[in-house]
Amino acid sequence: MSSIKIDLPQNYIFETEIPIRITDMNYGGHLGNDVYLTIIHEARAQFLKSHGYTEIDIEGVGAVVNNAALVYKAQVFYGDLLTIKISLENPGRMSCDFKYLLENTKTGKEVCRAQTGFVFFNYETGNIVEMPQKFRSFFEK
Repeated sequence: MSSIKIDLPQNYIFETEIPIRITDMNYGGHLGNDVYLTIIHEARAQFLKSHGYTEIDIEGVGAVVNNAALVYKAQVFYGDLLTIKISLENPGRMSCDFKYLLENTKTGKEVCRAQTGFVFFNYETGNIVEMPQKFRSFFEK
């Protein structure tokens, strides 16, 4: 498998901090690879909440993640605090990408880059729908 490359933007539209819990550790004594998805999910949920949204109600429609990519840069340990920065990119008619930069808050060291595809979805009909116009305004900033 070839390496995944995630290019990061110069600017971010949201930032939060998330502490690493003992239950986030794996048998190797560092942050488990599966936990990174949970951490970026939490950061994405906080971003949406800061604008009055949830993943099931963004201007009346929901959204689902249709792909994810992670590139690990450094180990993370119990007690570390991570800063997660979010940007939105690649707006399409029915989708966009969330990009994430995860840094150790204390050292500023990059620990992970991530990207998730975000598709707008009508949970009642089970169909993909167009991105709400108000959400599209994030790309105009």
